[in-house]
Amino acid sequence: MVNKKRIFALNRKPLVSGPIIYWMSREQRVHDNWGLLHARELAGNDRPLVVAFCLAPAFLGATLRHYDFMFTGLEKVEQELADHGIPFVVLSGDPVKTLPQFARDLGAGAVVTDFDPVKIKQQWQGGIGQQLEVPLIEVDGHNVVPARVVSNKQEYAARTIRPKIHKLSHEFLEELPPLEPVTVGAPSFDPVDWQGVRQSMQVDRSVAPVNIRPGEKAGRDALSDFVHNRLLGYAEKRNDPNEEATSRLSAYFHFGQLAPQRAALDVAASGKGEDQASYLEELIVRRELSDNYCLHNPNYDSLQGAAPWALKTLNEHRDDPRDFIYTYEEFEQAKTHSGLWNAAQQQLLKTGFMHGYMRMFWAKKILEWSASPEDAHAIALRLNDRYQLDGRDPNGYVGVLWSVAGLHDRAWKTRSVYGSIRYMNENGCRRKFNVDEYCRTWL
Repeated sequence: MVNKKRIFALNRKPLVSGPIIYWMSREQRVHDNWGLLHARELAGNDRPLVVAFCLAPAFLGATLRHYDFMFTGLEKVEQELADHGIPFVVLSGDPVKTLPQFARDLGAGAVVTDFDPVKIKQQWQGGIGQQLEVPLIEVDGHNVVPARVVSNKQEYAARTIRPKIHKLSHEFLEELPPLEPVTVGAPSFDPVDWQGVRQSMQVDRSVAPVNIRPGEKAGRDALSDFVHNRLLGYAEKRNDPNEEATSRLSAYFHFGQLAPQRAALDVAASGKGEDQASYLEELIVRRELSDNYCLHNPNYDSLQGAAPWALKTLNEHRDDPRDFIYTYEEFEQAKTHSGLWNAAQQQLLKTGFMHGYMRMFWAKKILEWSASPEDAHAIALRLNDRYQLDGRDPNGYVGVLWSVAGLHDRAWKTRSVYGSIRYMNENGCRRKFNVDEYCRTWL
């Protein structure tokens, strides 16, 4: 049974007879998926279950890099669902129009979907919930402790949300049950024409796919590789971008191809002490703090989402002289005076990934070398979302605001341009890791 606290009613319509639709959105996997499991519970032994994915004409500037990774993963989802007797349907167009019409045509009894704090997803859910004549039910399958349960307000920092998560984790950090096949005959649908789907998308094809294997199995394999081969030493090595110490799971989490809860369970069972604890802090506390922020602050993608103290100090120093000012295009093409910054940008361009420590340095230097804090935030967020495979994610929105505007941080020593926002420079990087080796790798 899915814990009822994971389940949230998005409208107040009565459950009626008819097939159950699982509107797959944030959680693009068959196994370890609380939303799909709840839809399967509602279907029981006497209702068909259909999985629908809504393909909007465009999504927050996503490029071919992102769509290629997602479509390849969804192809595997369709195949796996078929083995469970569950059809998979792609609905193209505005979800607020296509999903309610699909539910009416199918005679659906209820629609189950995923929790997602991003505004466009919330807007879709609101519009769909109003139009549906049956329940629209949200299930949080992304957070170990559901975001709507852990706190009903924006938390100030990790130190304020951590005890709340720890208090509840024993209730929610549980093994996920297997998905039972559906034996009731479902309506017949043609297989998805994936080639046609890919060709129909009007997306920016100049940002090419990267060499990271997509899909649920690939995500589970990457998790196993991390736990067995790189988790040992994580606490000490994770801030060294020359070490292969990080999990490299963020893309799988972002596209829902791997459940964060599965990662938490496997890491918690590893018995790797300090390394295990260090990773679980990042995976659960820090990541779920980002969902909390985006859920409760509608300005999460704007500089106005920063704390008043940060906006005040940035404003006081907005006219400070800059040694360098670069345009978006110069940043994008890695044409700054700094070899280290350029190396980080080249890693991003080539791989769709940037080491977390370098992402902090990278964004802070964009603040230092931009004409205004607003420009810096816009440039960092645009580059992050355009090239990072895990772009347009709560972790990305929070990471940019932490770097540029001290979100979830505190005031530090006052400096030019930064004000009292935490400062980073190349000398600090050199004390942490071999900068020259990193530059040789990526330049």
